[in-house]
Amino acid sequence: QVQLVESGGGLVQAGGSLRLSCAASGLTVSSFYAMGWLRRAPGKEREFVAAISWSGGRGYYADSVKGRFTISRDNAKKTMYLQMNSLKPEDTAVYYCAATQTYSSGAYYTKPYEYRYWGQGPQLTVSS
Repeated sequence: QVQLVESGGGLVQAGGSLRLSCAASGLTVSSFYAMGWLRRAPGKEREFVAAISWSGGRGYYADSVKGRFTISRDNAKKTMYLQMNSLKPEDTAVYYCAATQTYSSGAYYTKPYEYRYWGQGPQLTVSS
């Protein structure tokens, strides 16, 4: 069973930086897993933040975070990261790490329903 454990949430001032980590376990050897970060702000639906394919390389971002957030992964460590810079109060949300098995090493996903496995979601609060 795939398990995702996030770390790195907390309280930060606007303009600050923070890095989230997501450690995966239970991955099937020789399988591909696309991964991503999604978030749920208070009173809002869960939304896409960033995604990355198994092969890594470039990330894919929501317009609201493009240029400020960077997604990356280290498959040897089975860990994914989200570096968040120039944080804004509107980035306040519960951030979820998500993963799903794919048939293509280059596949990535931007819809919450496309992900099968989810982490517990650390809270990020950005104060103004």
